[in-house]
Amino acid sequence: MSTEVMRVAATIEEVAVAAGVSRSTVSRVVNGSTAVSPEALESVKRAIAQLNYVPNRAARSLASRQTHAIALIVPEDTTRFFGDPFFAAIVSGINARLSRSDYVLNLFIASDDPGDKTTSYVRSGAVDGAIVVSHHTSDSFIDRIASAVPVVYGGRPVRERERDYYVDVDNTRGAHDATVYLIERGHRKIATITGPLTMPAGVDRLKGFRDALGAWELTEHSAEDGNFTSDGGAVAMRKILERDERPDAIFVASDLMARGALSELAAAGLSVPGDVAIIGFDDSPVATSVTPALTTMKQPSFTQGERMATVLLDLLAGRHPRHVTILETELVVRDSV
Repeated sequence: MSTEVMRVAATIEEVAVAAGVSRSTVSRVVNGSTAVSPEALESVKRAIAQLNYVPNRAARSLASRQTHAIALIVPEDTTRFFGDPFFAAIVSGINARLSRSDYVLNLFIASDDPGDKTTSYVRSGAVDGAIVVSHHTSDSFIDRIASAVPVVYGGRPVRERERDYYVDVDNTRGAHDATVYLIERGHRKIATITGPLTMPAGVDRLKGFRDALGAWELTEHSAEDGNFTSDGGAVAMRKILERDERPDAIFVASDLMARGALSELAAAGLSVPGDVAIIGFDDSPVATSVTPALTTMKQPSFTQGERMATVLLDLLAGRHPRHVTILETELVVRDSV
C-alpha cells in the first residue's frame, strides 16, 4: 500500500531563495506593490507557482493593519433574510465584486441582537468596512458601526447625512410609474400595500404612489402595511377587501407581498386581472412563480450589490467614489394587469 507524505507549506523565505531575490521583494510582490522590477516580478511569480506558496493572511493583516474582511449587516430575522429573493440577489452581486478582490465577506443577520455583538465585533478591528442592507429607524446601533469603519448603505439611510455613501434604486419614480401604468389602463379605485414605513424604501414607494394619484387628481382607495412579507401582504389584502368598496387595482410595494395578496384575492373568488389588477415591485423569481404571472417594476438588485461593494472597495483604497448612486427601475409587463 502506498503512502502519501503531506508537504509542509512553503515559506516566504523559500520563495525568495527559489526566485533569487530578497524576502522583502517577495513581500512587495505578494502585497501588490509596483516597486519591483519586471524581472524580479516574473521570478517571484514562477517561484510562487512552483512551490504552491499561499500568503499568510494573518501575518499580512498584522503588518498592514488590514483584515481584508468586509461585514454585510442585515438587521432582519433569518426567516425574512432566507425567504426573500431580494437578499439573495444583493448578496450575489456583492460576492461577485469581492471575488475579484482580496476581500472576504462576513455575514451578520442582526435581528435577534440589539446590535451589541455585531457592533463589538466590527469595532474590535475584525473587519475593514461594512455594507448595511434593509435597515429600520430603530437600528440605532448602525451609527456606532459607522463611527468605527467605512460604511456603504443599501438604500437611502434612515438618518441621511452628507457624508453617507449609499446605493439605492429610484423607489419613488418606480412606484410612480407603476401607479401611472394602472391609471392609464382605466383604473381609478387604486389601493396600495406598502412596505414598513420605518424603512426608506417603504416611505419612498408610498410617496411615488401618492404622487401619481395626485397628478391625476385621484383619491387613494386605501393603504395597508404588508411588512415586505408574503404573509403580511395577505393580511393587508384581507383588510383592504373588508372595506365597503372594492378597489379595481392595487400597487403592491414588493413581489412577495403581491404573492400573499394574490392568494387572498383568489380565496375571495376575485379574478386577476378581470376583477382586480395588481402590480408588484422587484421582478424577483416570485413574479413568474405565481398565477397569473406578475406585472412588476424591476429593480436591479444584483447590480446594486455589485455597486455597493465597489464603492466600499474604493473607500478602503483611498479613492473618492460618489456619495449617492441611484439605479433606475423598469416596468416588466406580464398577466396581472
